[in-house]
Amino acid sequence: MRALDAAAPEPVETLVARAGGAVARAAVDLLGGTYGRRVVVVAGKGNNGADGREAARRLRRLGVRVTVVSAADPGTVPSGDLVIDAAYGTGFRGSWSIPDLGDVPVLAVDIPSGVDGLTGEAGEALAARRTVTFAALKPGLILGRGRELAGEVTVADIGLDASVSAHAFLVTDADVAGWLPERSPEAHKWQTAVCVVAGSPGMTGAASLAAGGAQRAGAGYVRLSTPGGTAGEGAPVEVVHTSLPAAGWADDVLADLDRFHAVVVGPGLGRDATAAAEVRRLVGAARIPMVVDGDGLAALGKRLEGLSPGIVLTPHDGEYARLTGQRPGPDRLDAARRLAAATGATVLLKGSTTVVARPGGEALVTTTGSPRLATAGTGDVLSGVIAALAAGGLDPALAAAAGAHLHGRAAGLGWPRGLVAGDLVDLLPPAFDHLPDSD
Repeated sequence: MRALDAAAPEPVETLVARAGGAVARAAVDLLGGTYGRRVVVVAGKGNNGADGREAARRLRRLGVRVTVVSAADPGTVPSGDLVIDAAYGTGFRGSWSIPDLGDVPVLAVDIPSGVDGLTGEAGEALAARRTVTFAALKPGLILGRGRELAGEVTVADIGLDASVSAHAFLVTDADVAGWLPERSPEAHKWQTAVCVVAGSPGMTGAASLAAGGAQRAGAGYVRLSTPGGTAGEGAPVEVVHTSLPAAGWADDVLADLDRFHAVVVGPGLGRDATAAAEVRRLVGAARIPMVVDGDGLAALGKRLEGLSPGIVLTPHDGEYARLTGQRPGPDRLDAARRLAAATGATVLLKGSTTVVARPGGEALVTTTGSPRLATAGTGDVLSGVIAALAAGGLDPALAAAAGAHLHGRAAGLGWPRGLVAGDLVDLLPPAFDHLPDSD
């Protein structure tokens, strides 16, 4: 955004006028009118403060009684119907003494003051009911505490073309609906077949959930193969079950893999040395999209060089630390990009805001995650969903982003408390059905 501002053909005054106009319109909307309304603008010294002062000028012209106070020394803030937070923008670092506003609603300019525009980290910050941001979303509005502090976020067009330099994109329902390919009238089950290599003796739950996720996300045929396990144990009846030998099973999987269009490896496999060696052999030799999750990630360890973008790694923070030697840190976009660049694979970094990064640096972000997903097995379901979407023809990065988005949407259709991973499997078809024009 700094580069866009610097390269803008219009003078700063023009951009400030447009931004201030957008803020003023949002203020009138929140106020429900202008007659008799009182607004306090907390303004800083930079462009953020200039935007606030321009909004104040426009509101006064509409008959609103406006008081502008300095962000550096707001003193006792007068009472009002709305506070416009124009104190500090995306480049702010450090801390500030926020004024006591009581229960007055806050409209933030570009980003709530005190929130890091890159990471969403926040110290002292004003919680906004709404944030008007300019040209494009800022990472800090959808990451960390910034996501909750920003309230409802609207993006105002002020004449800057962010598309020329944007490398991160927020996934929407409309995006996912547009990505999903339509099925041909001549479709058959093998066109979207998924192979799931998962589970181990006594550890069948994760394998069953991954297979169920693949089925409910549209895989026409799902084969579940369990090394050293009993065929069919614990999995849905519609799944084709095969047993694999406890050792040397990668050759068996590879011998038949040309019949499939995506593979999942890892959920519930166990972490013994034999399983780890077989996972590495399979990952190194497979030539179809592959989702590596759970024990599959543990098997790879730090031997991650030379992977392909068709391989989707799906770590949560702890697994990321085991893969790289350090936790992701607050800049989750950077963390996902670094792992993708180092491995050559597509990386899905799980979280309330999930980031999917390609090796070239492009990132897709979805914000549908919720605490409802903080229960055992939901990640296994996600791995199956991603594989089914990839088997249906989606580019692996799009499959990962769409899968994470739908996974969160499915959770949102369930119970606020008591949701378990098995429920999530059954909620996937309604989540697809809720997409615009999904039929």
